[in-house]
Amino acid sequence: MADTQHSPWWSWTWPALAWVVLALSVVLGGGVVAAAAGILLIATVFAAVYHAEVVAHRVGEPFGTLILAVAVTIIEVALIVSIMLAKSDEAAGLARDTVFAAVMIACNGIVGLCLLVGGARHREQGFQLEGASAALAVLGALTVLSLIVPNATTTKPGPYFSTSQLIFAGAASLVLYGSYVFVQTVRHRDYFLPVKPVSADEHAPPPSTRRALLSLGLLVASLVAVVGLAKVLTPALEAGVAWLEAPKAVVGIVIASLVLLPEGMAAVKAARANQLQTSLNLALGSALASIGLTIPVVVLVAITFGQRLELGLVTLDQVLLALTLFIGVVTLGTGRTTVLQGIVHLVLFAAYLFLAFVP
Repeated sequence: MADTQHSPWWSWTWPALAWVVLALSVVLGGGVVAAAAGILLIATVFAAVYHAEVVAHRVGEPFGTLILAVAVTIIEVALIVSIMLAKSDEAAGLARDTVFAAVMIACNGIVGLCLLVGGARHREQGFQLEGASAALAVLGALTVLSLIVPNATTTKPGPYFSTSQLIFAGAASLVLYGSYVFVQTVRHRDYFLPVKPVSADEHAPPPSTRRALLSLGLLVASLVAVVGLAKVLTPALEAGVAWLEAPKAVVGIVIASLVLLPEGMAAVKAARANQLQTSLNLALGSALASIGLTIPVVVLVAITFGQRLELGLVTLDQVLLALTLFIGVVTLGTGRTTVLQGIVHLVLFAAYLFLAFVP
């Protein structure tokens, strides 16, 4: 857990420099600015994780992980919408690609790495089975309704929804995610609390309200800077993807990876501290927030501006999603995990990345 008394100099210096580079990118361009943006993006991610830990220590679980998941997703949505509005029909599938990438990164990449790191350090780890089951149930409904059903409807040929179907999909996503947040924070909050506190810092006094609010502000500033820098790097990214002759879906993978970096690092750190429940709250919560908040917003944008919105996944991605959900249910179905489950999820994640380049 982060130090609750004093903030290290880099926790505010890196975000400040990131904003300076963002300002310079408006009037300048070129490789120097892009290189600086890349370096500061990684540094600012570390700052975001630090401030997220301070806020989490103040408000406790599961509110701390929820704050980070929702904050990151809101910024992710802003990035997707800005690209949609700028490129119109060229970005018809960007929301689908980014949301799907976020789900695969969170459920296979982050979860797999947490289980591997935690299992290697602690042999076996426990978590709240009820909380994991609730998250997987909502995630399954969200992903299938938003990313697979568009290929099966007949009112409008897939992978598209008609306007009324888009409205229903957006409303259903909001209801499902809102219900999950209510259960997580109010009705059954105990389902998402750590099995037992094992970190020594758990007994440290929480930061003051003023300190927590300052870190919350710096967290938001850091997350906005991360996404802003990611957008600065997007042209270079797209040029690299074109040069490699890779599928356009790779752009969504990189965007989701950059946006999920803070949560991924925080989740792995929690797993090393034998707080697997916190890791799962972060990983599964980020996947749920990514799809539950993104779909309603992009639906609203698409309807308002008359843009095409391609939501249905191709057959290969549908198979990978089904396999991910199935393995997730098996992995998290006992309340205990080892390195084996981590390896399985990481192999699935490697398969997803490989097949994204070689479909």
